[in-house]
Amino acid sequence: MEAFHGNRSQRWILSGNPLAVAAGIASLTELSRRGAYKELNAKADYLAEGMAKAFDASGVPTWTNRVGSMGTTFFQKGPVTDYASAKRSDTKRYANYFHGMLSRGVYIAPSQFEAGFVSLAHTKRDLDRTIAAAKAVLANL
Repeated sequence: MEAFHGNRSQRWILSGNPLAVAAGIASLTELSRRGAYKELNAKADYLAEGMAKAFDASGVPTWTNRVGSMGTTFFQKGPVTDYASAKRSDTKRYANYFHGMLSRGVYIAPSQFEAGFVSLAHTKRDLDRTIAAAKAVLANL
């Protein structure tokens, strides 16, 4: 991001896309408010706990790596620590999971080699819908 300072105004440009800069500034403004990260982490914890219960109850072997509000679930038993261990995952089962979630109105990363993110915009209702959708999809895998 480059800043151009003029006599009357300031103009920000990111790859020629001022809309992306505006979105970035709005995100940073929201994240700078008191308690934002505490709220974000609480939402991420809530979703992670609900999803872990759904995965465990289904009996489908999964492994989830998570850092803060970002996570990735792999369809395999055991830890995923590098590309080689990630490649052992059941990508066909993940694809079925992805399409099942999408058909229930929940958009997740289309590949288990990508991460998903919880945001401040997610409500408890959104998170509950995601957990319920996962339970329904996992029951059919």
